[in-house]
Amino acid sequence: MTERTLILDPERLQRVIHRMAWQIVERHLNDSEVYLVGISKSGYALAERLLAQLQGIYEGRLELVEISVNKREPAAGPTECRLQPSDLAGKNIVVIDDVLNTGATLMYAVHYFLPAALNRISTAVLIDRNFKQYPIKADIKGLSLSTSLQDRVEVDFSSPEAVYLV
Repeated sequence: MTERTLILDPERLQRVIHRMAWQIVERHLNDSEVYLVGISKSGYALAERLLAQLQGIYEGRLELVEISVNKREPAAGPTECRLQPSDLAGKNIVVIDDVLNTGATLMYAVHYFLPAALNRISTAVLIDRNFKQYPIKADIKGLSLSTSLQDRVEVDFSSPEAVYLV
């Protein structure tokens, strides 16, 4: 069995997500609506948790959307979303993923929305590993984690929710 080191226990994970929600509120204080765009699977699961936190503290309209990016080969595509970029003209979106490693997945997700004349686009990640190969950063991050290239970060949103270094 692979050895796992606990990085965020359920209680601390909840606090980090709550803090991230407040950062989203601060960035969008004067905006009447925000689209939370979660990258398939864990990014979308994080977006769902952020939505739950935001519903109690954000006064504007919130919309949850999923975007699918090929995480193994983002350039190979396809990138799919129920909303077309043109649907989001003048809107504010936050693209959300669980772990920012090389930046490829987040970059291709953001790229999908670039044809739209957005009001604002920002990025949020639970864990930033600082191994970027693409010029993208997380505007909102739960935790910066310096690890070796051989380490893997595992975000587990099943019960109990936790984050591990594998």
